[in-house]
This record gives sequence, C-alpha cells and structure tokens, in this order.
Amino acid sequence: MTSVVSVVERLPVVVGVDGMPADLQVVDVAAEEAAFRGVPLHVVHAWPGRLVTWSRHRVAADQPDGRHLLDLAIRRAQLAYPSLIVGTQLVDEGAAETLVRWSARAGLLVVRHRDEAGLGHGWGSTAAYVAHHSVCPLLVHRGAAPPRGPVVVAVSGRHTASLRCAFEAAARVGCGVTAVHVKEPGVAGGDHLEKALAEWSGQWPQVPVERLLIDEDEVAYTIDRASHRCRLLVAGRGRKGWSVEAVYNSGGVVGVRQVCPVLLVPPGWPVAGRVPAYASQPAAH
Repeated sequence: MTSVVSVVERLPVVVGVDGMPADLQVVDVAAEEAAFRGVPLHVVHAWPGRLVTWSRHRVAADQPDGRHLLDLAIRRAQLAYPSLIVGTQLVDEGAAETLVRWSARAGLLVVRHRDEAGLGHGWGSTAAYVAHHSVCPLLVHRGAAPPRGPVVVAVSGRHTASLRCAFEAAARVGCGVTAVHVKEPGVAGGDHLEKALAEWSGQWPQVPVERLLIDEDEVAYTIDRASHRCRLLVAGRGRKGWSVEAVYNSGGVVGVRQVCPVLLVPPGWPVAGRVPAYASQPAAH
C-alpha cells in the first residue's frame, strides 16, 4: 500500500508565470524546489486577450509570446538543473482558476507577489485567490529573502499541518524554527502545540525551536515583523488559523527592505489518493 507521504513526495512543483520580467525569478525558485524534491517542474502560463505591463507600455499578450515565455522558462530551469524534467502548459482561460486546478495534482504551487495597486503591499488578485483555494501548499515569492533568521511558523488551534513544512524548511537551510501561537479566548493553552512541537523536534533534533505566544491583536504586527526578519513565513490556512489577508498584506513597501517568502499550508495536508500530474498527463512543450 502506498503511503500518503510517498505519494506527495512524487507530486510535481507547479509554477504560474504571467509574462512579467520578474517571472523568470519565480521560475528559478520553483526549479530549485523541484530539484531539491527530485520531482518534475511544470510551468503554467495564461495568455488570452489580457494585457501585460512591459517597460510602462501595455501590450497584448498573444499565443506566440506565451510559447516563447515558456521556452525561456524551460531553458532557464534546465540550465540551472540539467537533469530536471520541465513540462509547460499554455492555457486560454483565467490564471487563478487554472492554478487552483493544477494545485489538486501538485505537491507545491509557486506564484509571484504582484502589487497591482502600486502601494507596495497585497499580492494581486491571482495570488490572493489561489491563497484561499489552493489544494496543495502555496509558496509566494516576494523577492530576495533575508539571508539570516529562523523559519517562523504561525499555528493556531489544532491546525498544525504547517509545522512539518516549517521543520523541513529549517532543516534544509540549517536554521531554527520559531513557532508563533495565537492565544484563544477561554482556552488554557498550548498543550496540543507542545505535543506537536515535541513530535517534529524528535524527527529533526538538529533544528532549534522557540515558542512565542501572542494575543490576537498582535497578529498583524508579528506577521509584518517576521516578514522582514525570517527566511520563510509558514502559516496554516484554516478557519481558525492565522488570517490569510493579514499574511498577504504584510511586508510593507516591497523593495525598501527584504521580505521573506510565504508558504501557506491548507488544512488536512497532505491529501491521500492523488495522482501526480506528470503521471496522468504528458508534458506539453
């Protein structure tokens, strides 16, 4: 019988690109994740009739442009990781819906932060939609991450699926984990979190662990501070977890200071009984 973990370990990394110059950077991030996991990378681009900004001029994105972008993504990924299997898909539908559908057959979905309002915060409509609906963990690339600091994981209630992801990431880069727990009114707290931390610490004893207990009104400040001081911010996406809106509005003005990537983990992850996308559909180059 195949275990849930072994199936998840074979699922591909899927990255969405939207035609902006910075998108090649998000392909780099996704390619690194795929190479580390030993799974294929799949690059998805939606092109139909939408406008993209390029050097302050707005031009229509057509199908040949989309295919050229995907060819560049393949070459870039395989230049860095020659043995990496890279598939692509050019779709003629909305990017958000396409990425959510792919998330049901992926082990990780990677997208880029986009400040559509020009205010230096928020992720843009596509990333925000996917943040709420992705079936698999979602990694949002927000620029160069701080080179030092811990992996910060936000945990609330019994949603501790994000802890495994945090410990894995910390062990990978050789840093500690700071587990932030939001106090729940009327709940004497933290016994479940303590047990979960002990469980994962047992599997990764080399990862130092700190615990921070905060009040609900401290969430926004804590998230924003962590965005500038940690290597990765991990949050469980659940009804009782940290607010997705608070996470994607964190970081202040992007470009003024380094802002770490965000990994959002859906409740119940990993999900059993899923088939790797590359096993059910041939790669389209």
